[in-house]
Amino acid sequence: MTTPILEVTDLTRNFGGLAALSNVDLTLQPGELVGLIGPNGAGKTTAFNLLTGVYPPSAGTIKFTPGENTISLGGRKPYDICRAGVGRTFQNIRLFKDLSVLDNVVIAMEQAQTYSLISSFFHTPAWSRARAEVLDRSREFLQLLRLEHKAHDLARNLSYGEQRHLEIARALATNPRLLLLDEPAAGMNPAETAQLTELISWIRENYHLTILLIEHDMSLVMAICERIYVLDHGIVIASGTPDEVQHNPRVIEAYLGQEVNGV
Repeated sequence: MTTPILEVTDLTRNFGGLAALSNVDLTLQPGELVGLIGPNGAGKTTAFNLLTGVYPPSAGTIKFTPGENTISLGGRKPYDICRAGVGRTFQNIRLFKDLSVLDNVVIAMEQAQTYSLISSFFHTPAWSRARAEVLDRSREFLQLLRLEHKAHDLARNLSYGEQRHLEIARALATNPRLLLLDEPAAGMNPAETAQLTELISWIRENYHLTILLIEHDMSLVMAICERIYVLDHGIVIASGTPDEVQHNPRVIEAYLGQEVNGV
């Protein structure tokens, strides 16, 4: 058995007297594509926020092993977790909407740059080389997400689906080992969702990523996820392969109903 890239144990988050997440266990092996599903309010985005430092856990542990060393993510700042190798998108799109599409990706990529303040102020040759590399790589991500022709448009002028693609480009620009996608197909039509399904699989294979995916579109989840965790009222009620989950009585009762049997 390989060491899991992500191992979550007894993860709990309380907001006052409300338990948004209770004793959740998750394990992802390197290279897996895993779904996290459940009804609205089940705690899915809260789980992502705990994994990325938006909230500290009330209890439990989060172990991240992107290489030889294991890192505890619980209580770390979001920028530390990002630099450690965890990238994410958001359910509610978060872009610099008054900056260009290209600048949105450049900003995400530059968080990993190590040139000094002096070199950036005086535009030294080392800074110029690093800057050129950042721009080239940023354009590559835009090309991958079919946004290269919008590079100099303001992010606010993109369509909803294009803004979703830009969020994925920004997440990839942080050079993650683990990518968290929070409802990437939200607002997309069936044709766009089909393209996104292929894109996520391609990204996983070509960037050698582990992906944890929140999504309500069951056609996408069942098509690409190797395993699925199901949350309901902040607890994991089922986990397994797509076939196991879609025939699980607790899942059918709590969330998916006949939709699962029809997939």
